[in-house]
Amino acid sequence: MKIERHFGLRIDDELLKKFRYVCEYDGRSANSQILYLIRQYVSNYEKENGKIEQA
Repeated sequence: MKIERHFGLRIDDELLKKFRYVCEYDGRSANSQILYLIRQYVSNYEKENGKIEQA
């Protein structure tokens, strides 16, 4: 069973507005864009350093 967790983020209001603007342009919600970016970051890390084993 896959568990989803909530993740709080502190962000400057102006930056958040700009981020949402770009997300809308790309056709994604802010949440889905953040998940996309996190997945890309982890994928790039694993390409350079090897697969991360789950604890």
